[in-house]
Amino acid sequence: MIDKMTKYSFILLSGDAPGFLKDLEGLGVVDITRSEKPVDDISGKLSAEAEACRKAINHLNAIEVEEDSGKFTVSCDGKISDPLALFQDIFPKERQLKEEVEAAHKEVENCRVWGSFDKEALDDLESKGLKIRFYHLPKKSYDPAWATQYAIEEIADDGKSVWFVTVSDDPDYAFPADEIPSPKHDLAGAEGILADKEGELIACKGLLYSLKDYIPALENREKDALSKLQRHLADAGSGKAAEGHVTIFEGFAPVEDEKKLCQAFDSMENILYLKEDAVKADNPPIKLKGNWFTRMFSVLTDMYGRPEYDEFDPTPYLSVFFLLFFAMCMGDAGYGLVLIVLGLLLRRSEGMKDISPLVSTLGAGTFVIGIVMHTFFGYDISTAAWVPSWLKKCMVTGNIAGFDANMVISILIGILHLSLAFILKAVYATKKNGFANSLGTWGWTLLIVGGVIIGGISLTGVLSSEVTKWIIIAIGVISAIGIFLLSDIHRNPLKNIAPGLWETYNTATGLLGDVLSYLRLYALGLAGGMLGKAFNDIAAMTVGDGGFSVGWIAFALIFLIGHALNLAMCCLGAFVHPLRLNFLEFFKNSGYEGKGRIYRPITNK
Repeated sequence: MIDKMTKYSFILLSGDAPGFLKDLEGLGVVDITRSEKPVDDISGKLSAEAEACRKAINHLNAIEVEEDSGKFTVSCDGKISDPLALFQDIFPKERQLKEEVEAAHKEVENCRVWGSFDKEALDDLESKGLKIRFYHLPKKSYDPAWATQYAIEEIADDGKSVWFVTVSDDPDYAFPADEIPSPKHDLAGAEGILADKEGELIACKGLLYSLKDYIPALENREKDALSKLQRHLADAGSGKAAEGHVTIFEGFAPVEDEKKLCQAFDSMENILYLKEDAVKADNPPIKLKGNWFTRMFSVLTDMYGRPEYDEFDPTPYLSVFFLLFFAMCMGDAGYGLVLIVLGLLLRRSEGMKDISPLVSTLGAGTFVIGIVMHTFFGYDISTAAWVPSWLKKCMVTGNIAGFDANMVISILIGILHLSLAFILKAVYATKKNGFANSLGTWGWTLLIVGGVIIGGISLTGVLSSEVTKWIIIAIGVISAIGIFLLSDIHRNPLKNIAPGLWETYNTATGLLGDVLSYLRLYALGLAGGMLGKAFNDIAAMTVGDGGFSVGWIAFALIFLIGHALNLAMCCLGAFVHPLRLNFLEFFKNSGYEGKGRIYRPITNK
């Protein structure tokens, strides 16, 4: 999991900065950044101007030609004298209009069921003492007998819900249902407001799009402001004492340490600090927390990149599957014992003791999977007489559907791994964007994961072929609606078909390759086992008919050197290929990006 962070801002005189940093080192939990600025209006204005230019450039670069770009007139005639001022005027209006358009869309949907009506006539009835009340109830809660007791009029009935109104001049009027707010407009009025707001938004977009031609001018203005700022800072620094400057620190620390830190900061002199909950826009450092097992594998997460503040922590999933994949690629119980011993020996090394638990854990996993794959230093122990019968029952031998059982299991594990990736992608897309904006992702998840589940159940014979067929059809139809029609609910559903087809092509072709990639788990384990067996056979050739001979010395040398080389090669492959399956196949299909920065508090330890 990702530790929640608190953001701290500290303001102090530059002369107090070294002592303050020393105090933070003693606390040992604050990840700190620093900036120094002269206290005057000139530097403030220059900094603000450069920052405003950069914000405008980033926003204008991100603007793309949208489907409604043909509705506005793009002005590129060079008549805009101050593009930055125009951007600063239009940009907040655009954001406000987007919110108003979204609210107008919701109002249209609310008014759609009520249709068109004369608002003035309703107001006239109200003025005459007749109260109009609006209701919305589930179909099962609506009693048709109410029509004989109240002045009631049904407006709509979709089979699940009923919308209706009542009229009464009784001030003590009581109705056995809760009234809902009356619509502010009828459908035509709401649609008119929506059209007006959309027109204003399109006009704003047109003006912003016309400013794309002024990006070079804004870049030059930013450079000029930064150059002036640097010259001003140099001049101010040479002519002012330290008391003319303040140092501003920005730091982050885990929320769990907030009480302790606030007490420490309150006791410090000449320090002003502010605190607030960190958000993604602050780019807070990422501290991962977990149990003793997952902490061992956080180094692998860091090799790819820590999650951003609103992403999921992949370490729990990476730890389980990396251990499983590593063990399958090694595939030898004897090599697992060697790794366990090696991990115990690494505890004595000052520089390597941190990874010793990981090595021993990988060795333990390799020993267990090696027993399942019935290989011990290259020997097949499934036929050995000294192996207990109960242990042989745990070994995977023979074929499944005409294929080697271990190969089929590798594919099935890959399917499970990818299914989990799609589930995580859908869940975290919903957390970030909302369910309505993640229907396309859920469509793919339902299609793939649902198909896998139904396919697995059908193979057991629990469901008949006819039932399985209709379930698959239902899953396909629901998934197709999400993928091809509702992947972007903010545009016409028909415009989602083409992107859905392209995504289908990419997913279908990529997913097959991703599944087949898991064959490497079987192939590497098989290759290591065969190479180990080859060294055993070569060593056995050197042994005589019996008794002690020079052949036994050769046997020992070939056995030890051969298996040491094989162990080294297996470890290399068992490290690289499981990383690939997690970093490429799993992270790609789960939508994980890993662009967060590591939490590194300043400390004197």
